[in-house]
Amino acid sequence: MAKQIYTKYEMAKYLRKEALPTALCPGCGGGTVLNAFANAIDQLKIDPRDLVVVSGIGCSAWIASPYFLADTLHTTHGRAIAFATGVKVGLPDKKVVVISGDGDLAGIGGNHLIHAARRNIDITVILVNNFIYGMTGGQVAPTTPFGAITTTTPYRNIEHPLKIAETVASAGASYVARWTTFHVYQLIESIKKALTVKGFSLVEVVSQCPVQFGRRNRMKTPAEMLRWFSKNSIPISKAKNMSPEELEGKIIIGEFVSREKPEFTEELNKLIDEVAQYHSLGGEDAD
Repeated sequence: MAKQIYTKYEMAKYLRKEALPTALCPGCGGGTVLNAFANAIDQLKIDPRDLVVVSGIGCSAWIASPYFLADTLHTTHGRAIAFATGVKVGLPDKKVVVISGDGDLAGIGGNHLIHAARRNIDITVILVNNFIYGMTGGQVAPTTPFGAITTTTPYRNIEHPLKIAETVASAGASYVARWTTFHVYQLIESIKKALTVKGFSLVEVVSQCPVQFGRRNRMKTPAEMLRWFSKNSIPISKAKNMSPEELEGKIIIGEFVSREKPEFTEELNKLIDEVAQYHSLGGEDAD
């Protein structure tokens, strides 16, 4: 079966043969994200040997490792961006990409996400937001919608969700966008742009989890969740003219930020050169 899939799927050249078929739950949006990422790499003609793809722990972390055929780094829970920062500083010529979930990157690793955006380090983060801790039993996450049912909020969630894209844009990233797994073509284009921007880039992908989230919230099939995404998604251009009350429960999609700013790795290497030159001239004696 795995061999059949491999020979028929055009993007299979970017996948590890031994990892097929995937261990993702039926209907999981992770496969859509993997497909979009592979298509973006293919369309940009990026050599996978020039990539380092980093992930944390969770369902979405599998997208990078073991499925994508490149150098991958599967790290500890919540620390993917910290590891990716080290990779980028040590190997500045590599294109460093983080692919992981909302619990990993915005919950347990939330501070790393904010400060990587603040530093504007040149890494691309694809954050798969399925509203829940899917792998560990369906617990409430920082992204769980208000009023939703989870295993740890069986009556309803009374916390308001973290607005990931808005937070990262405010923190100082060069590029931020949000799409859903329903908006596949827009998602591919955004990943392509994120991969070519100099500085920190984030693409938040709102993704279906029918097994842990959907079935507890009256959406038992992937198709029901995708229809929900379609019905509740609002373009950012339209959202700007809507009230908070009108936007309650909606998913704002589109590009939030696209700007040029000094990038951390380049500034760090400039500083290293300045300090080396200073000391080669005798340090304080040269003043």
